[in-house]
Amino acid sequence: MKSSSGNLALYSSKVIAILLMSMSLFQCNSEKKLPLSDPDNGGLFLPEKFEALAVVDSIGRTRHIAVNYNGDIYVQLGNSKDGKGTIALRDTDNDGKADSLVHFGDYIDKGRSATGVTIHKGYLYTSTNRMVYRNKLTAGELVPTSETEVVFTDMEEDVDRNWHTTKPLAFDNKGNMYIPFGAPSDACQDMEKYGPVGIPQGKGLYPCPELETQAGIWRFDADKIGLTQADGYKFATGIRSVVGMEWNPRDESLYAVGNGIDNFHTLFPELFSSWQAAMLPSETLMKVTEGSNYGWPYAYYDQLQKKNVLQPGYGGDGKMVRRANEYDDPVIGFPGHWAPMDVMFYHGDQFPKRYNNGVFVAFHGSTDRPPYPQAGFIVCFVPFDAEGKSTGTWEVFADGFTGVDKVWNTSDAVYRPMGLSTGPDGSLYISESNEGKIWRVMYKGDKDKFEEIQLASMEKRKSKNHIRTPIEGQDIRNDGDMLSGRILYNTYCAACHQRNGQGDNNRFPPLYASDWVSGDEDRLIDVVLNGMQEEIEVSGRSYDGLMPQNRHLDDFAISSILTFIRKRFGNEAPPVTASKVAQVRSATEDKH
Repeated sequence: MKSSSGNLALYSSKVIAILLMSMSLFQCNSEKKLPLSDPDNGGLFLPEKFEALAVVDSIGRTRHIAVNYNGDIYVQLGNSKDGKGTIALRDTDNDGKADSLVHFGDYIDKGRSATGVTIHKGYLYTSTNRMVYRNKLTAGELVPTSETEVVFTDMEEDVDRNWHTTKPLAFDNKGNMYIPFGAPSDACQDMEKYGPVGIPQGKGLYPCPELETQAGIWRFDADKIGLTQADGYKFATGIRSVVGMEWNPRDESLYAVGNGIDNFHTLFPELFSSWQAAMLPSETLMKVTEGSNYGWPYAYYDQLQKKNVLQPGYGGDGKMVRRANEYDDPVIGFPGHWAPMDVMFYHGDQFPKRYNNGVFVAFHGSTDRPPYPQAGFIVCFVPFDAEGKSTGTWEVFADGFTGVDKVWNTSDAVYRPMGLSTGPDGSLYISESNEGKIWRVMYKGDKDKFEEIQLASMEKRKSKNHIRTPIEGQDIRNDGDMLSGRILYNTYCAACHQRNGQGDNNRFPPLYASDWVSGDEDRLIDVVLNGMQEEIEVSGRSYDGLMPQNRHLDDFAISSILTFIRKRFGNEAPPVTASKVAQVRSATEDKH
C-alpha cells in the first residue's frame, strides 16, 4: 500500500500533466495558422504586415455581413434570389474560402431592399426597409431551421416615405435594441408637392414635421417581438440617414455613421461653388447618447470649418451659425458624400492593440460630386486616444476597391465597400455591393511590435484621386452629369416643360422627341443660356411662352441639363460638354 505522501505526489504529477496538456492544447489552438492570403491580397492595399484573401466572389449585390462564433458568414443581399434574401457561407476545408453557399430566408418585404444583418444572443437578425426578423441559430447548423419571428414592423408603407429608412440594428448590454428611422426627404422639403428630391430653391419646412417620427434613432426592448415604432422610445433626433451603427462596450455608448444632404451648388449656386458642394456637408461619425440632437434639417457639420452651421434651406449662407450651435458635434467629420455604410469596433485580438482603441468605417463612395471626381470607396480607421475620444484624424486602412484611380461615375468603381464584421479568430471581414465579393483581412506580423511607420504606405494613398481633396477649378470633368441634370431640370425647367417633358399643352412646348432638343447644339445652348421671347413652332404647333435666360448657372450645370434632356423624353443625342457651353456663352456675350 502506497503512503499518503506517495499518493499526493502521484496525484500532483497527474494534475501537472493535465495542466501541461491543457496549456499545450490552448497554445495549439491560439497559434492555429491563418490561411494563405491571395498573392495580390484580393486586390486590396493594406498597412504593412496585413494580408487578405477573397472568401467568395460574385454572389450578388451584397449588403451587410455578420460572422458567427464558428466562422460561418451570413450575408444580406440587396435583391433576393428566388425570394431568398440571405446567404449562409461556410469554409469546410479551412482554406479560408467559402465552399458551402446556401440561399435562404423567405422574408424579403415585398421586394424592398435588405438593410441589415447581425447576430445577438444566439439569434440571427435580418432586416429590410420596413421589417426586422430573427431566427434562432442552433450549434453546428449553417441555415437556421427555426421559425422566423417578426421582431419589428414599420407601419409606413409608402415607398417615398421610406426613402432613407434603412434598418441596421444595434444592441446594448442592458437589454435594449436600437433602430434608426431615416428622413424621407433630403432636407425636409414639401414631399406632397415636390417629392423626395428636387426642391425649388431648396427651402425646408419649419418646423420640420419629419422629426416627429423620423430622422432619429428609437430604443426598444430587445426581448420582445411584434414591435412597432409606437412601442419604442425616441432616443436621439436630428439624424438624416443612418446605414450603420454599433454599441461600443468600452464606453457603453451607441455610435452611428450618418449620410449628409446633397445638391448645395445645384440648389444654391449663389452661395456654394461646385467645389464646395463636392466637399460639403460632412459625412459624420456620431456618438449617440440619450437626447442627442445632431441638427438635421436645420444645420449641418462643416468639416472644413470644424463646426455646425445653419443649413441654406433655413437661411444659412455657408458661414452663419446662429441656432446651429445648439446641436451636438460629431466625433469626426469626413469629406462630403463619401456615403458611410458601416461602423465597427474591433472585437478581436489578432490585430495590433491600437486597433482595439478606435473604430473602422466602410465608405460606399459618392454619387453627388460632379464636376469633380467621385470619392470615398475605402475602409478607414479612426484612432481613439487613451480616454476613448477621437484623435480627430482618420487613416486609410483598406483601398483598391475602385480598380481605377479616378472615378468620374460611380459605375466606374469595380467594387464599393459595404459591410464589416470581426471573425472569431480576430480577422476583419469586408463586403462590397457591386459584385458580392467578401475579403478576410489578417495580420501576420508581431502585433506587439507594430509601429506607426507601417502606416506610411497607406498615408501616401491619400493622394489618390478617389480619396484626396480635389483641386478647385482643375480636377473637373467636361461632359454633363445625368444625375445633376435631372435635379437641375426639375428645379428650373419642370414648372413649364413638366417633369415628363410634355410641356403644358398651352404656351410652353414639349421636349419630347423634339428637334429643338436633339438638333442644333449651339441653338439649344443659346436658348437655355440667353432665353427666348418669340413664337416658335414645335411638332406642327406654335408656342409663345417666355423662356427666361439662365446665365447665372455655370457651364457644367447647363451642360448637365442639356445632356439630361438629350438622353430623355424620347431623345437620343450626344451629350453637351461644359467647354461647348463656355464657347457659346462667350460668343453671345453681346446679348447682355
